[in-house]
Amino acid sequence: MNKFIEQTRYKTNLNFDMYNIYSYKTKVATIDHKQKAIFVKEYFSRTTTKHINYISSLLNYKVTRL
Repeated sequence: MNKFIEQTRYKTNLNFDMYNIYSYKTKVATIDHKQKAIFVKEYFSRTTTKHINYISSLLNYKVTRL
């Protein structure tokens, strides 16, 4: 991923790197840049789901629940 993504919301409890999304310091999803997808393996709370969907919208990637 060559572009810089500016995160303007959820700055306190949401973080992500090249390959993962973290909500409240817990890994909640994996980012696959080749498939332009975010993979979620578990059910998460409403707030964590908002975090995942927020990063998905920033990257313009599809969220896939496994």
